[in-house]
Amino acid sequence: MFKGILYVGDIDVEIALVEGSVVNTDIMNMPIVLEDSEKSILAEIKEMNPKTVKAKMLGELENGRFIGGILRKPNLSASIRSLTADELRFIVGERARGNLLLGISPFYSSQEVYVEMNELFSKHLCVFGNTGSGKSCGVSRIIQNIFNQPGFVPYKSNFLIFDSSSEYYTAFASINSVNPNYNYRFITTNEKSPYPHEILSIPLWLLSVEDISLLLDVNTYTQISILEKALKLVRIFAESSEKAINYQNHLIASAIMTILYSNQSAASKRDEIFSLFNTCQTDAFNLNATVQGIGYTRRLQECFLIDNTDNFSERVLLTEYVNQFIRPDLNQYEPESVQRYGLVELEKALNFALISEGWLRNENVYADAITLKVKLHELVIGPNNKFFEYREFVTLDQFVSKLIVKDNKKYQIVNFNLEDVDDSFAKAIVKIMSRLIFDLSKRIERGSLPFNLILEEAHRYVQRDNDTNLFGYNIFDRIAKEGRKYGVLLALISQRPVELSDTVISQCSNFIIFKMSHPRDIEYITKMIPNITEDTIEKQKALQVGHCLAFGSGFRIPIIARLNMPDPMPQSSSCDVVNKWSNSN
Repeated sequence: MFKGILYVGDIDVEIALVEGSVVNTDIMNMPIVLEDSEKSILAEIKEMNPKTVKAKMLGELENGRFIGGILRKPNLSASIRSLTADELRFIVGERARGNLLLGISPFYSSQEVYVEMNELFSKHLCVFGNTGSGKSCGVSRIIQNIFNQPGFVPYKSNFLIFDSSSEYYTAFASINSVNPNYNYRFITTNEKSPYPHEILSIPLWLLSVEDISLLLDVNTYTQISILEKALKLVRIFAESSEKAINYQNHLIASAIMTILYSNQSAASKRDEIFSLFNTCQTDAFNLNATVQGIGYTRRLQECFLIDNTDNFSERVLLTEYVNQFIRPDLNQYEPESVQRYGLVELEKALNFALISEGWLRNENVYADAITLKVKLHELVIGPNNKFFEYREFVTLDQFVSKLIVKDNKKYQIVNFNLEDVDDSFAKAIVKIMSRLIFDLSKRIERGSLPFNLILEEAHRYVQRDNDTNLFGYNIFDRIAKEGRKYGVLLALISQRPVELSDTVISQCSNFIIFKMSHPRDIEYITKMIPNITEDTIEKQKALQVGHCLAFGSGFRIPIIARLNMPDPMPQSSSCDVVNKWSNSN
């Protein structure tokens, strides 16, 4: 069929056909080898004419290896042949331990396409495609293939899936039937979920100031400073050691003295001090405490009676009593350990901080302080407060351990379903959970406990946020840059890559792209994804549903594969409007 090479360009060649040969459309995308005495070049047919075809050169085949890119060109006298069976297996991969079945190649003789799991799952991955192009089915099939491999038991794997529509439940709930050692866990924010579930619960005391800032949608440095003070106070107030209680008394007394000497009316001072005691008090220091005078006693609250000169009638006794609790030697006290506390305790600590530091009397920070106070109160009394009612004290290690091991069951797939909560809260939860996992992974032996974080609708979470300006980092940017060496890997699933963080995309090594049509998304991935070519972009435009274009470090060449349908299926199909419209029931 092929007569010889007519023309050699930078990346393509033109090949003459034997006169009288019939050109069959089946040879489109057919792989061929251009071989001379020094080199073997892998090429792929891209265009057909009655007398010639054009092929794009992909790289060299050398000593059983494929080297992408073209430095050396074939001679015009190079022979043209089909791939041998060994070469074909090398390109599409082969069934072997450590290799994962991706799908079937529609171009390479319907060969099965395999990918090295170490390359695919030990680096960050992107799965892009239009709605309905097959992303959820593709991801479900790929993960199912991991657990369906004969002779391979990924017992210690940790896939943490974050989704907002519970579509993966049906795909993975029966994973135990494959192997009784496999388990799937469904944790949701939807109390009315039709599936067997657990309600999301996060220990508030494990959260950092950045985490709390995300929950409260903080947007100023002043609010962060206030929260830092509140978090220190709530940890101190949660302690019960003698030194901690002495420091609590010291804080209360110092705040009262500041208020007493402020430029306010006696009634305003009394209101602030009473509010202070409402947020924090001890057995020794509270409004019902006995104050000993000379020959008489008073309850502390009775010392705040106001005389006709707008002063406290017992101001001397009050001052002496309060001063006895002031301990300057404790000013550098730090909480000795992390203790259990909840949103109510955090709100009290915040209110104490606002009063004791005078932030509510400062015109410059008043608006920030009130906004923060209102947002935290809304969280305390709102429907999302139940997600922070963790029942027992746990450390970070224990919390993560209890996520993946419960009742002597090891859960390989933990699905966090964020239904019935708004996008802002869902984003905060995903960032918080990712930060906790990342912090744990940095503390243990490097890479000893891999976590694959699968973010469905990733454009809801991995955005160009202001976190770096506010906190100095964005958790997804940090994981993208550093997570690989600690075994925390991202898999971003999205139909809108243009809305994702540029930093995160730039650190991804593998891409599985289903059909995409929006010009902005196509332009974005063209600019952001390394080594992507115009030819690769054109290929994805013509993909059928369920077909993907896969390329990156896990693939020897960009390759198109048809993925088998998952079994069982996820709940990701479109609504059957015809039957629903016509159904009279």
